[in-house]
Amino acid sequence: MNPISHSFSSQDMASLKIPHTDPGIHSAIIHRLMFHLYKAHSLQNVVVVCIGTDRSTGDCLGPLVGSSLAKWDSPLFHLYGTLDEPVHAMNLQDTLHKIYATYHNPYVIGIDACLGQSSSVGCIQVVNGPLKPGAGVNKELPPVGDIHLTGIVNVGGFMEYFVLQNTRLSLVMRMSEIISSSLYSAIREWHTRSTLLAVPE
Repeated sequence: MNPISHSFSSQDMASLKIPHTDPGIHSAIIHRLMFHLYKAHSLQNVVVVCIGTDRSTGDCLGPLVGSSLAKWDSPLFHLYGTLDEPVHAMNLQDTLHKIYATYHNPYVIGIDACLGQSSSVGCIQVVNGPLKPGAGVNKELPPVGDIHLTGIVNVGGFMEYFVLQNTRLSLVMRMSEIISSSLYSAIREWHTRSTLLAVPE
């Protein structure tokens, strides 16, 4: 067991990094998301922004998560970014303008693929604070989210576009399934508990 993956001290609660093969990954991600969601107001609109493109194997993690979340057709959150309607570098700024014009003080959760060290490939991260999309390929894009989830899909540091194009789809699919199911479960549980707490005795 990797002690770093399961450290839940107050110092480390801002972020979680765990291999997608960890048998307790769903529980770990759900509990960490719940920790962050409880900072949101119970009436706040939750908006999930899944960033990426289906034109690149490594960069389709976000749209895959979005399409999986869309199948639940849930009223508990608003969703942007699917395989059919991706949110990417060309429309990200406009999408964010639309979100903040539509919802008052939304609680935004950003989702994206990223590159990292070889030892971290296959890890999923839950991090407090905004996502910086495009940083791995030297693009200047606006930050996204009050919190964010990323999947480390391949090794960074050289020929990033080529690396993203040559990422194993099987890995990206597995990670997208874990992220989407864990995120849906966390939002549903948070909403249920928040509703119960809001009911006067």
